[in-house]
Amino acid sequence: MLTIASIVEGHGEVAALPILLRRIAAVVAPEEPISVPRPIRVKRQLVVKPGELERYVEVAASRAGAGGAILLVLDADTDCPAELAVELCRRARAARADRAIRTVLAKAEYESWFVAAVESIAERPLHAVAPPPDPESIRDAKGWLSRNALAHGTYRPTRHQARFTAAFDLSAARSAPSFDKLWRDVTSLLVPPATIISE
Repeated sequence: MLTIASIVEGHGEVAALPILLRRIAAVVAPEEPISVPRPIRVKRQLVVKPGELERYVEVAASRAGAGGAILLVLDADTDCPAELAVELCRRARAARADRAIRTVLAKAEYESWFVAAVESIAERPLHAVAPPPDPESIRDAKGWLSRNALAHGTYRPTRHQARFTAAFDLSAARSAPSFDKLWRDVTSLLVPPATIISE
């Protein structure tokens, strides 16, 4: 059994990310059980500081155990997700070279993945909601979801993120490049390269 310990920045991701990892695993490696401990939550401004990421990686390594993996999932916000992910992954691997480590930065936020798959989670029955051409270009995905997907009220990560994560169309979300990277990274942890089947 593979244990994937994770580091996230938001309260919503603490509940949502384990659901997402189990859903991906059920598709790409249904015969391989996984263990997903409660994610470690850390404020983004802390995790990018020298020494802080390394400290949290040590905690994650302890939770993952020997042979386990570490997954870092943050929002890119206004940073370039590719550049920052490479730098954070380099630092994390320097801290614990004995663990498989993957780093994914959602562009610009986790909720952008819901925008990409909005047709599968929209609660508004009176009109169809289609995703924008470039879901990751939306700078306020939470506000966009409030206006376009919810039947009532405002999107709240602690109220909606886990529920939407359990329901959104994973294939549709892969149109968002950062989600597709998450898919590929999690697959690389779960499936030996020689046995990967393209989706």
